[in-house]
Formats: sequence, C-alpha cells, structure tokens
Amino acid sequence: MPDPRFFDSPGPASLSELARAGAAELADAARGDRMIAHAAPLDAADDQAITFFSDAKRKDAAGATQAGACFVRPEHKDFLPASCAALVTRHPQAAWAAAVSLLHAPRLHETGAAIVHPEAELEDGIMLSPNVTIGQGARIGRGTRIGPGAVIGPGVLVGRDCVIGANAVVGFALLGDRVSISAGAVLGEAGFGAAAGPRGMVDMPQLGRVVIQDNVTIGANSCVDRGAFADTTIGENTKIDNLVHVAHNVRVGRNCVLAAYTGLSGSTVVGDGVAFGGKAGVADHLNIGSGASIGAAASVFKDVPEGETWTGFPARPLKRWLRETAWLSRMAGGRGTRGRPQ
Repeated sequence: MPDPRFFDSPGPASLSELARAGAAELADAARGDRMIAHAAPLDAADDQAITFFSDAKRKDAAGATQAGACFVRPEHKDFLPASCAALVTRHPQAAWAAAVSLLHAPRLHETGAAIVHPEAELEDGIMLSPNVTIGQGARIGRGTRIGPGAVIGPGVLVGRDCVIGANAVVGFALLGDRVSISAGAVLGEAGFGAAAGPRGMVDMPQLGRVVIQDNVTIGANSCVDRGAFADTTIGENTKIDNLVHVAHNVRVGRNCVLAAYTGLSGSTVVGDGVAFGGKAGVADHLNIGSGASIGAAASVFKDVPEGETWTGFPARPLKRWLRETAWLSRMAGGRGTRGRPQ
C-alpha cells in the first residue's frame, strides 16, 4: 500500500466504479458492489487490493495472487483464482493506471501566498502553492495545480486540469488540457542559435513559441526551447521523461515516448508513435518517420523511415547493426575468415 505520508486515499471504490474508470468489463457483474481499498502489485496484493496482469510468462503469479480484483486481458482471465474478480480489457496496465486515481493521490502542498499580476486571468478551482509567480496576460484554466516556486510567464496559456511542478518555468508557451509539467522543467527558453559577427559570436533572436497539446507529460528538469520563428510543438499524449532536451523548431508527433537524456536537435520532425531509448540523440533538420524506434544511446545523423528500428553510433537499421557487431566480435576473437559484412 502506498505510504500515507505521501499519498492520500480517497477510496475505497466499488469494482463497478473501478471498471468504469479503466474502461473495462467486470466479468462477474454480481461482484460490482464489492469494495476495493488500495492498489498493489500482482504478487503483493491482498484481498482489499486491485492489481493488473498482462504478461503470460507470469501466469503462475497470477494463479497465486491474493488480490481482490485484477485487470486482465480476455485470453488471460482464466489464469486468475476464483477469489479474484476479473476486470477484462485489452489494455490491463493502462486501465489499472486510470482506476488507481480513485484509490490513491499524491498529497498536495497547501495553498499559500502567490504573486499574480492583476492582468492575469484565472478560472475557478485553481490551486496556487506558495511563491508561485504568474505574469501579466497569462491565462490559467480551472482545475490546474501549480507547485511552489513555479513561474508562469507573461501571456502564457495553461489549459484545464494541468499540473505544473515545483520550480518549473513556463514562458512563451501555449499548453492544452491535462498537461503535466514536472518539477524543475523549463519551457520556452531561447533555443541555441548563434551567428558570427564583427566582434565574435552573437545570439540569434528566438521569436517563436512552444505549443504543448493535450495530455502531454514532461519530466523533471527537461527543457523544451521556443522556436526561432516557427513553433516548437509537442503532440497530444506524448510522454517525455526526466532530463530530456527538445530544441527550437522541433515538431514531435502524437503518442511518442522520449526516455531520459534524449536530445532532439533543432528543426527535427518526429512522426506519431515514435519511441526513443535513453540517451538517444538526433542531429538537426532530420525526419523520424511515424512508428520508428530509436535505440538507447543511438546517434542519428540520417532520416529514419517509418516503422524502422535504428540503433548504434552512427545509428543504422537494427539488423545491419547486429550483423556488423557480430562480425566485429568474430574478428576481435580471431575466429573470422570472411570479409567485411555486406
């Protein structure tokens, strides 16, 4: 059970409520009134807990679980013991994540003194923590929570039901609804652009914006630079880890995932559903096709076609990288007699 020092427990909730929250179907409707108090992993759950099961390799753990209820795929529901109510869905983990909000919620800072410019527009139901600063002309939607020390710059638009973490800085930006910005993240600072002048290098003006669509998550200490003239955009439902850098004029599509230390150089265009492993790097002005995957620590210097998986330094298609790595291993071990891989 989550530590009550850090999490409030608005529950319990009935199985019917949890099923609705997770867009799942309760296999035995007669159990709909049964109450669940907390969430837990599959192998640590008790009869008051709800869990999820999505990996057939763990069917023994599913059969032994003491959980009161479990989100599960249709083909896996028979793995559960009779004591465990099955909530059937094609996406058990996502359904569990949605339902857990009925049972546990991070404890929030109490409201406190904030500096709000008189020309800022705030809807009802906004929570401002101590030392928040909101600039002139900013607009904040209802249900948004802003953590201690956060700064919302002049003219910034923040949609409804957003979360802005402690000491985050948001400037030159338009945020949609249900956007989550973690502690220390910085949106809208000037991108890296310089030109040679008679007295040396000079910074180029950065006159664009940052546009964040609905349901985007940006992790702690990540940076999204504003565009030079065009906008830097992050498509809806994209999830960005901690310590990620998105440079100026980058366009990231919908439903992308960027793991920690990923860096996207200026004017890169990323399609929908692209996944970047940790520490992946992409050179400027490249196109990463929809559905592509970039391996951890890969360094991309060429356009990546749709649906392909690239890795290595420099990055190339996965199968080619595997062949080359195997050949190098044979050569280094003195066992190879064939020529270079094709």
